[in-house]
Amino acid sequence: MLYLIGLGLNADSLTKEAMELCKRCKKIYLENYTIDLPYAVQHLEEILGKKINGANREFVESLSIVDEARKLDIALLVYGNPLMATTHITIVDECIKSNVKYRVLHNASVLDGVSETGLQIYKFGKITSMPRWDARKNFTPDSFIEVVKENQSIDAHSLILVDIGLSFESALDELEKTIAKHKIPLTKIIVCQQLGTRGQKIIFCHPSQLTEFKNIHPPFCFIIPGKLHFIEKEFLENFKPEQNLY
Repeated sequence: MLYLIGLGLNADSLTKEAMELCKRCKKIYLENYTIDLPYAVQHLEEILGKKINGANREFVESLSIVDEARKLDIALLVYGNPLMATTHITIVDECIKSNVKYRVLHNASVLDGVSETGLQIYKFGKITSMPRWDARKNFTPDSFIEVVKENQSIDAHSLILVDIGLSFESALDELEKTIAKHKIPLTKIIVCQQLGTRGQKIIFCHPSQLTEFKNIHPPFCFIIPGKLHFIEKEFLENFKPEQNLY
């Protein structure tokens, strides 16, 4: 049987049920290619009392984990909610087609965490991702800004997830260059660091002020607000740099 288990947002948010199931499993994998964990894998191993094997993109996309689950109880741990990534849906689909038993144990994700900004969840538009550029190979995709423009056309908020391995400085550089290239008028932005953990930070400011922040650690994301309700405006005031909450 295959268990797709959401880890939630912090090191101790694994549910009691998930922990009990993991202890029964013969092998535990941790999907490690979609996000930089905000804590050490060793902490999870201590909680579960078991070794955790890394699962990279090639391994997960090969679907060999489904074959293993035909004979053994296998767990695949995923940061946040286990079904946010398309690959993980494919695993479930393969289980169904192959008649392999599976269970999905949900948990909180960044989509839950961003509610701490005070923005109304139902006012978010499409989610997009910022990839890591490689200027040496002339790989500088910026299609994420098209999603932002589409969201802005309906006054919706835009959540921009940041690719694994992309530092805050590099992500900010990509964002600034993309905004300049597409001539996007941008007067306010939100940065969220390690939502749902003790390392959580939320910053609301003008984009030009972001260069002042040097200690933003992964996982982090950007939010470009759409039209703000007065309650949203009031709450976001708590996260202006001059409030010095962090």
